[in-house]
Amino acid sequence: MVFGLGAAGYMTLRVEPPLWLVAALAVAALAATWRLKRRWQAGPAVVAATLLAFGAAGFLAAKVRSGRVAAPIAPTADAPRMIEGWVVDVPSPGAGGMRVLVAPVAVSGLAPGQTPVRLRVTLRDGLSPPPPGAAIRLRAMIGPPPSPASPGAYDFARDAWFDRVGGVGFALGEPRQAVLPAPPWRLRLAMAINAARWRLAGRIVARMGERSGGVAAAMVTGHEAWIPPRQTSDMRASGLAHIISISGLHMAIVGGFVFAATRLLIALWPWLALRVPGKKIAAGAGLTAVGVYLVVSGAPPPAERAAITAAVAFFAILADRQAISLRTLAVAALIILALQPEAAVAPGFQMSFAATTALVALAEAWPRSVKEIDAPWWIRLPQAASLWLLAAVAASFVAGLATGPFAMHHFNRMASYGLVANLVVSPLSSFVIMPFLALGAALEPLGLGGPFLWVAGQGIDAMTGVAHVTAEQRGAQITVASGPAAALPVAFLGVMLLCLWRGRLRWLGAPLAAAVLVWPRPAPPDAWIASDGAAVAVRLDREAVLLRPDARRFAADLWTRRRGLTIGDDPEAARAALFACDRFACLPRGRPDVALWAGKKSPKQSDFYELCAPGRLVVLRSRAPWRGCEGAFLLMADDFAAGGAAELWRTRDGWRVRWANDVRGRRPWTGP
Repeated sequence: MVFGLGAAGYMTLRVEPPLWLVAALAVAALAATWRLKRRWQAGPAVVAATLLAFGAAGFLAAKVRSGRVAAPIAPTADAPRMIEGWVVDVPSPGAGGMRVLVAPVAVSGLAPGQTPVRLRVTLRDGLSPPPPGAAIRLRAMIGPPPSPASPGAYDFARDAWFDRVGGVGFALGEPRQAVLPAPPWRLRLAMAINAARWRLAGRIVARMGERSGGVAAAMVTGHEAWIPPRQTSDMRASGLAHIISISGLHMAIVGGFVFAATRLLIALWPWLALRVPGKKIAAGAGLTAVGVYLVVSGAPPPAERAAITAAVAFFAILADRQAISLRTLAVAALIILALQPEAAVAPGFQMSFAATTALVALAEAWPRSVKEIDAPWWIRLPQAASLWLLAAVAASFVAGLATGPFAMHHFNRMASYGLVANLVVSPLSSFVIMPFLALGAALEPLGLGGPFLWVAGQGIDAMTGVAHVTAEQRGAQITVASGPAAALPVAFLGVMLLCLWRGRLRWLGAPLAAAVLVWPRPAPPDAWIASDGAAVAVRLDREAVLLRPDARRFAADLWTRRRGLTIGDDPEAARAALFACDRFACLPRGRPDVALWAGKKSPKQSDFYELCAPGRLVVLRSRAPWRGCEGAFLLMADDFAAGGAAELWRTRDGWRVRWANDVRGRRPWTGP
């Protein structure tokens, strides 16, 4: 835990520390711990020094990792660039549609030393993505990965940095075939694996149909290209979205299913069961299944972390150790953070680690009932069923409580009926969907997967039906504003205290765990501006009015949820009631006194002076072409280039602004 806090501390700095200083502090902390341990063996000083050493080691690991993945970041371009490169993979669709991950060989206007290692490009509507391994030539607008949608919001550019994605953009035409030199062997191997995954996903969808096949393909291969947006929103509103994303649940089901099946097969052959260590052979089979599933899924970071956790548990069995324990979980978390220190600030890791810790603590505290040998089956069956139902309710409840603070802080959503939906769907996903999907996917290349995929499809249809019914209920999803940055670490410490401490003092962690929920929220801003000035929102009580409802909608949605605001069902009508807008300009009809020029070219003199008024907030996406605008609070292109997104509060003395880049600082992933 402390190792992770050290890694998280590095990620949240505003300035980049030098490597020599970080290494010196880590060595000093380690030396102090060694010396204190030699002198006193144990005691508060030794414990404190040990924790400090682990924190310094996590900080150093994050710094080293950041340096190892360093790669060029694309500069902001006002003109299209021609990209020639290899399609590495087809990522999940974004807000703009289908995307491709490209390993560029050449980008017009960029020298080889300036060319990013990977580019993520959104395709035009209606275009099918080229398969992994294709050599393409594509004209696109490319820029650096997006900065935070608002000050203090999640930094997606940091994730892109550690994934070595140095540029994002959108295509201006259809990808065309290109003739390129042979790629390096590692890239060829990665593309071959991804091409096989893409073909398998296509066969699953063709066999099952898009209604259930899209979800099935996502659960097997990680490709979400065929999932309808409505299904995705229903799964989120019902608290079932985690079933689509390949993570610890899927690894546990696949590895556990193979482990249990192998043990059962060995036990059914008495001659073999008496001569081989069945449990260890089953652990080896489970370990192999987890490795194969990791490759088939495309090895996204959540799947990698889940595979490491499962592998540690299976290795514990091979070493005659307890597989499910807090010590085993601690070893797995330490390995994950040593390999991927950036996971310490990733919502997926935080939620997975918190949920797993809570479930392991529950398993250790669960009372062991005495098994009755001679009881008839009609007595044992209801007892087993009631015990399983109680355990399922307790597990879902505990896991939901443990992940709640992180879901509220990062995603600003609460699924009101998530516990009920998960209780209904859990047997389907554990005993029907995942096992039959695994068998169907394994046999589908031979043309024999149909019956198994059909059974899995029935389970998926039932699951999506539950998700839809749940999502349609009134109040199914509640928006919760993010608390201050300090609230999440306090809640994390509270959850860990509840899970790790023994005795009644553990309940002191309960108020700390609720910090994200009860921490007072600051007053929400009166206005928000996107990082390029192309979109503006103003607040009216608890509703956000968008001056350009179709521009930067993803960023606007992130900001409104983070501040606990809502966007009305008809944003165009809400805007028309307050602003007079044409293609480029929005002028206020009264209050709020905000004006916007959304054109990239500067406004004419008459338009410029019409925008300006004393006390008014004037937002120009371009530079100011004329002098004047005295008395107005003017923000223009140069301000957004330096500061990024902005939040503004109206005070007696005028407007107060807070910039995203001031909170973000200057780090390797913030670009030039």
